[in-house]
Amino acid sequence: MRMRRIYIAGPFRAKTAWGVEQNVRRAEESGMAVFQLGHSAFIPHANTRFFDGTLTDQFWLDATAAWLPISDAVLLVRGWADSEGTLGEIRLARELGVPVFTSVEAMEEYLRVTDA
Repeated sequence: MRMRRIYIAGPFRAKTAWGVEQNVRRAEESGMAVFQLGHSAFIPHANTRFFDGTLTDQFWLDATAAWLPISDAVLLVRGWADSEGTLGEIRLARELGVPVFTSVEAMEEYLRVTDA
């Protein structure tokens, strides 16, 4: 199986710094699952975790979404349905024809079938 680029999408913002950290850790856990399957994970949460207040939220949403056109799939992190930013990432991924998955297992099966 060839290495694929998987975009990790899920909630980032929270009411507290601890809440943000929990969101980042969940995204990292999903990213690690992708790495363990032999693929490359892009985890926007980890790239920007300490950048709060440096630029606008919209800038960060746009900057991370720039990775979607070169992604082979999107893997959603728990809590995605309540995240406005993630819902926007899902819309963009679908417009681009990038498949979106709610579980590592479903993503893995899709990648296996498309490699065959």
